[in-house]
Amino acid sequence: MNSITVKAYAKINLGLDVIRKRSDGYHDVSMIMQTINLHDTINIKKTRFKTTTISSNLYYLPNDRRNLVYKAVDLFRENQPVTSGLSIHINKRIPVAAGLAGGSADAAATLKGLNTLFQTGLSLEELMDLGIKLGADVPYCLLMGTALSEGIGEILTPLPPMPNCYILLVKPNISISTKYVYENLSLDENNTRHPDILSMINALNEDDIHKFASYMDNILETVTAKEYPVVEKIKKIMKENGALASLMSGSGPTVFGIYKDKVEAEKAYRFFKSSRFGKQVYLTRPYFP
Repeated sequence: MNSITVKAYAKINLGLDVIRKRSDGYHDVSMIMQTINLHDTINIKKTRFKTTTISSNLYYLPNDRRNLVYKAVDLFRENQPVTSGLSIHINKRIPVAAGLAGGSADAAATLKGLNTLFQTGLSLEELMDLGIKLGADVPYCLLMGTALSEGIGEILTPLPPMPNCYILLVKPNISISTKYVYENLSLDENNTRHPDILSMINALNEDDIHKFASYMDNILETVTAKEYPVVEKIKKIMKENGALASLMSGSGPTVFGIYKDKVEAEKAYRFFKSSRFGKQVYLTRPYFP
């Protein structure tokens, strides 16, 4: 085998709570994660050279050590006897810096691809142990599906699958720093309202999409939506157009809506596609490996 093509699937946060700030500067979280059927495609080829070269369909995507795919290759080389050079092309469809874990998904898919290409036989758990060295979302992007994420994101518990639905994504034309969001998040014991993650898990166990949607919440909206009112505006329009719930994913700025009815989902998609809220609009569904 001289080449392999792998898919890197995006994620959304169906629920996101921040429990506390840790002494090491990180935050303990409690999140319900869901893989969606929006993906990048990564082609990995062996070469006779000893170097790693990365290209993509986006001119502004870094092709050096700033790219998580490059870091994933370096990490894999450090842990496995890989001497071949590599040429990697990333076809990006997941919006960049959008709260959808696009970079982490690319890194996770690269680790899986290299494991297959070089027949190194690493288990999923071993790949996840490698992945946490690249970022908190990488182990989840290897596991995929519906899962509870705790700790800094590395403690993962598979959950019953999210009920079948349609997911509308809208990324507004704004940028937000994850670091800024966490630094400005208030965790006042008396005044902070935390998402009810346990009730969401119970609703998943009951396979009740309406009950589940009623509990969906993201504590980071208290920072991002306050800074950028367009987030709340998009949420409001989605709900007015049939969404059972609408939420910001991660630290933003992407907003998604959950739809049970395909016709309503497609109608809302067409509205946002022709609107001023952002050029990156996708209608997708949950994905299960």
